[in-house]
Amino acid sequence: MNATPEDVQKKSREAKARRKDTLDKDLEKITHLEYASQNVSRGILVPSLVFLLLTVFALLVVVSLLGHTALIIPIFACLVAAYMAMNIGANDVANNIGAAVGARAFSLGLGLTIAAVCEVAGALIAGGRVVDTIANAILRPAAFTHPDYLVWSMMAALLAAAIWINIATWMSAPISTTHSIVGSVMGAGLAAAGFSAVNWTLLVGITVSWLMSPLLGAVIAIAVLAFIKTTIIYTPDKIAAARRWVPILIGLMFGAFTVYLALQLTGEPARAPFAALLATGCVVGLVTWGLSVPLVRRQSEGLENRNQSLRHLFRVPLIFSAALLSFAHGANDVANAVGPLAAIVNLTHGQASGGSSEVPVWELLIGGLGISLGLLLFGPKLVHLVGKEITKLNPLRAYCVALSAAVTVILASAIGMPVSSTHVAVGSIFGVGLFREWYIRNSRRRQAYLRMKAGGELPPPKDETEANLDEARRRYLVRRSHLLTIVAAWTITVPASAALAAALAFIMFRLFI
Repeated sequence: MNATPEDVQKKSREAKARRKDTLDKDLEKITHLEYASQNVSRGILVPSLVFLLLTVFALLVVVSLLGHTALIIPIFACLVAAYMAMNIGANDVANNIGAAVGARAFSLGLGLTIAAVCEVAGALIAGGRVVDTIANAILRPAAFTHPDYLVWSMMAALLAAAIWINIATWMSAPISTTHSIVGSVMGAGLAAAGFSAVNWTLLVGITVSWLMSPLLGAVIAIAVLAFIKTTIIYTPDKIAAARRWVPILIGLMFGAFTVYLALQLTGEPARAPFAALLATGCVVGLVTWGLSVPLVRRQSEGLENRNQSLRHLFRVPLIFSAALLSFAHGANDVANAVGPLAAIVNLTHGQASGGSSEVPVWELLIGGLGISLGLLLFGPKLVHLVGKEITKLNPLRAYCVALSAAVTVILASAIGMPVSSTHVAVGSIFGVGLFREWYIRNSRRRQAYLRMKAGGELPPPKDETEANLDEARRRYLVRRSHLLTIVAAWTITVPASAALAAALAFIMFRLFI
């Protein structure tokens, strides 16, 4: 029997009502966070540029009068590094605690405090390896005819990255601070000593990490979300399932984080057998699981057997995933501000650059405190600005994205690879959205669950008319192209920051060498 036009229209309306545009909504939230961050940062653009301009003039005057740069150059580098760290903290606060605050897991004040403490802790405990990569591994010191060229190359890179972030913020272009500093170091090195100055092998490795980190973030987020859907969401008794599995998720999180911290604190893995560290993580995970069981049980008392009730039970995991993400951000992104500073300080004090070296605590503290200060000064306005968007986030998805982003950045930090936390967050969002689209259409478990809720009847069949399939494909193309805008903004950052650093390096070479 042929369907009438009225039947086709009715089925089309039903299909649109059933369709969950998960990826559209999640990617739109990332866009709102990006542009809100840029609007907040515009408030510090003009005074920051004035501050940098006055500092440059003061540097020129002091150097010309005293003719001695051993102390002046590091001081200027510290100021620029601190300013860049503040800009990083002001821009990335929403990615760290926005989801948890929006889901009412904790208050804004408590969220800012947790993030600030964890940012500093991440910088001090786990930031050294990535700082060493930026400071000593991207450029080849042997290619420079005089150490002063390397000093001013790093100075140009640090200043160029800070200026480029401000320019991009003013132009409302979402960029990566990691891309900015890596591109700036590369451009300044090329201006100083040509292609031989750049460690192209390492640069290829960093580029691969930029490509792989979003994929890794997506895979981890999908795995966590699939586990939660299978064991908690699509079960007859959601509350009982959550009582069983949420404490296990908390224990796994604490256990994995303990192993990572133990690796960082012991330095080289050879000093402590990995089996012993793994056993320590298992013990901490079991203890945390035991402590979480009564907590989750108390929280679940009186809750209805529905998805909305799960937000209360995921309060604790969301808190700790936000803290873990802040720690990972501090561990990785502190290098964007401190890496060139470490190289400048070493060179001006006559220390060799190019090999692995211990990063002083005071340098990491400048970066960590700068990030936290930017977060505390501009974080409240940012979270309030995107509050309506953040409160719509599902706490379960927010937990998956935060945990996957944190674990991915921590793994990259452990091997000394600079990655973009924004890359990882978008990769996690994209992976979660694609998985949810697939799960809604293809999961037998979900279909069985819906059949049970409907008393044995399946929900209305999907409309698969040619017109609606074309509309679905068109919508998919649009939402995928939305991601291309972000990728394009990221791609231009490396050559733009490299060109700006090269120009500043030429100027500095003519003035000071």
